[in-house]
Amino acid sequence: MLEMTREEFEELVAEALDRIPPELTRLMDNVAVFVEDEPATDDPELLGLYEGTPLTDRGEWYAGVLPDRITIYRGPTLRICETRADVVEETEITVVHEIAHHFGIDDERLHELGYG
Repeated sequence: MLEMTREEFEELVAEALDRIPPELTRLMDNVAVFVEDEPATDDPELLGLYEGTPLTDRGEWYAGVLPDRITIYRGPTLRICETRADVVEETEITVVHEIAHHFGIDDERLHELGYG
């Protein structure tokens, strides 16, 4: 498995977030991004997870709720990548994929766009 410290991986996630166009980041609302080492044991290969209410599903009822949560998982990402460049690319794809869920884009459409 490729070696990378938690801090290095967190920096790659931050850099991927910085590459999201400002016109999109301005639209993101009530969402926090986290890095964890491993996903739940029932899905050990999961690279990222979006938990929350997509922007497209929010209505007048949406107030006073905890932030949506995007989690990027270090362990599975490092296990599928062979080089640091692979980690950079996979991390960016995963970050975009999870942010897309925040915007209400489903997995089928993401696969069509190449963010599977």
